[in-house]
Amino acid sequence: MRIPKNWIPHIASTIIENLLKKDLIEITVPKEQLLQEAEQIILDELMVEDRLNEEIRELLKKYEAEIEKGKLDYRKLFEMTKQKLVKQRNLVL
Repeated sequence: MRIPKNWIPHIASTIIENLLKKDLIEITVPKEQLLQEAEQIILDELMVEDRLNEEIRELLKKYEAEIEKGKLDYRKLFEMTKQKLVKQRNLVL
């Protein structure tokens, strides 16, 4: 995650307040629930890349021996795999 986790409540609050000021949303649930759900959505989106990186690390464990022998470059293989998965899954990082 590229931003500190403790910024998420402030970001969610700012977004909700701006949407309310501009009358772009109407609250049908308690405001605290809306803020909690917004925080969770933001956190989930920010963690997409972290989860993808962990998945790639697990995939590359299959090639650990070749990487250690110097036959494969881990960093290059990691980036190539990441680009491929991002494209396949239409992810925005």
